[in-house]
Amino acid sequence: MTSILHNSPLTFFSHAAGSHRSLMAAILLPFFLTACGQSPQAGFSGMPPAAVTFEVAAARDVPVEYEYLGQTAGSREVEIRARVSGIVDKRYYQEGSWVQAGQALFKLDAAPYAAAAAQAEAALASATASLKKAERDFTRMQPLAESKVISQAAWDQISSDVDIAQARHKTAEAQLAAAKVQLRYTQIDAPISGVIGRALKVEGALANSEGGDSLLATMAQVNPMHVNFSMAEREKNDRAAEIASGSLKLPKGGYGVRLKNTDGTLLEMQGKMDFVDYKADANTGAYAMRAAIPNPRGLLAPGQFVRVVLGGAMRTKAFVVPQRAVVDGPMGKFVYLVGKDKDGKPIAEPRPIVPGEWVVLAGKEKNGWVIRQGLQAGDAVVIDGIARIFAPGQPLMPMTVEEAAKAAQAEAPPANAPAK
Repeated sequence: MTSILHNSPLTFFSHAAGSHRSLMAAILLPFFLTACGQSPQAGFSGMPPAAVTFEVAAARDVPVEYEYLGQTAGSREVEIRARVSGIVDKRYYQEGSWVQAGQALFKLDAAPYAAAAAQAEAALASATASLKKAERDFTRMQPLAESKVISQAAWDQISSDVDIAQARHKTAEAQLAAAKVQLRYTQIDAPISGVIGRALKVEGALANSEGGDSLLATMAQVNPMHVNFSMAEREKNDRAAEIASGSLKLPKGGYGVRLKNTDGTLLEMQGKMDFVDYKADANTGAYAMRAAIPNPRGLLAPGQFVRVVLGGAMRTKAFVVPQRAVVDGPMGKFVYLVGKDKDGKPIAEPRPIVPGEWVVLAGKEKNGWVIRQGLQAGDAVVIDGIARIFAPGQPLMPMTVEEAAKAAQAEAPPANAPAK
């Protein structure tokens, strides 16, 4: 008898393990009878057929979505650094506020750089005067040189003085330009439009551009917002194989991207994929991906964790059943079909299946399951009344979805009937 129980289909179904002995007896009875040569129907002779609702499996195209955990980041994130050393004199912005590109953020003490610029301007004036004198000497002595009144050595010296004066003048111009650049660098402006963080240097602190202590603040462009996530190597390869076989079709232009909060709330923003890495990460084996999401109202902030929903793909010629039709057993997932015994009467027939993605069958919730393997067109899948099925082979009283709806409507009391 132990071997009969061990080899029976009961070991496949988790819900057969009830807590009441009477229920267990009702479940085990069909298998004892089967072992003694009796039909499964005879084992359920004391029980009425289970009323169930079924639908006929048919292949169809269904939209599918894929979800990943992602984290937001500014589409451009920059560090605000002092390009010259100096004491922070002023801060012009409110920490955590929105700033425009070109807006003044910090002011360093400009006095040393203003003095250096004035000194460079004076040096340029001196170099200009020296150049003019050399040019006048050249103009005055040129006729004498042509008449051989002065020696060739003297004329060469005069020509060289002009060249030297011109070089010094250019050097003075460059030094003045550099001094003005450094003076201009004492005011630090926003390089982009975006949200700026807290000030890392306060008034009176030293910003040292040469010693590496020049970071004043950080800021990010948040419109559009980037969302970084990753896809496992195996999943990416499987997806590519499905696309190649035609069982999965991607939308033109790539996936559409939507976001959910960590609590599952769907956000209003929609975007597109804008980056897929060509190589897998050496540490995780996953491919880095990124989506660009418009964020004009600033509802997203850098660093948020979100659910990334890739939509627009279509699963072709797929079998889909309601989630409630799929049962978990010790050997995996299965569904009940409306089968027939040797007398042609309907009985419960288990069918192992391999599920795929969850999809939307009705409404806004994902309440359907794509069945990758196990179903064929024409299979009558039990979708309601599964709790009434205690074991394989149990007699059934099957109804289609339409028949069940009509029966429920007929049993419903009239709308104007008095309450009991």
